[in-house]
Amino acid sequence: MPRTTTPVASSTTTLLFFVLLLLAFFPSLFHLLWSLPLRLLFSSSSPPPRAASEAQEVPDPSSSSSLTMSWSQKQFTLPSRSRGSYLITDLVIKELPEIRSYKVGLLNLFVQHTSCALSLNENWDEDVRADMSDTLDRIVPEAGPKGEALYRHDAEGPDDLPAHVKSALIGASVTIPIKDGKLCTGTWQGIWYLEFRAAKHSRRVVATIQGEKA
Repeated sequence: MPRTTTPVASSTTTLLFFVLLLLAFFPSLFHLLWSLPLRLLFSSSSPPPRAASEAQEVPDPSSSSSLTMSWSQKQFTLPSRSRGSYLITDLVIKELPEIRSYKVGLLNLFVQHTSCALSLNENWDEDVRADMSDTLDRIVPEAGPKGEALYRHDAEGPDDLPAHVKSALIGASVTIPIKDGKLCTGTWQGIWYLEFRAAKHSRRVVATIQGEKA
């Protein structure tokens, strides 16, 4: 009867099996072994780190070449007016002499009320302001065609809720560029104050200037 022999694994097969077992349980080991020669190669060719004396200089913010930004804020009161649209450009310039000290910047005007508005519009023909008020009255009337009430909120009079709607449509603020100490408005642009209440009201405006002084 022929004699049976038991196969014996070679040392190479055993080593290969051991390596595959390690990689199966430690996959990051393969990445380490693969990238280690590359790391050694590039680390030897990279330049040495700079000394402290050779560090890159950071510009001094206090140097003359740096921009000097400045903020200014103040509050002023508009003359009491009843319903209508009014040009207030000259009043704004009078109340804010600080504008002249700015080379470049922005002026923001914010009215602190909910039944008036600020806008930029025609500064020459006053009929435009009258037409604007009339147009807004037609868009948001106080009552219906037969005099019927249109709104729930009427505790302060029939003109109050329409005033709120008009304020929301036009807006409570305007922002105007400043250039060489002057408001950079167009030839026919002016600052409007639109009052939407029938009775006279006193309105407060907060003016905020941000920019680079001359």
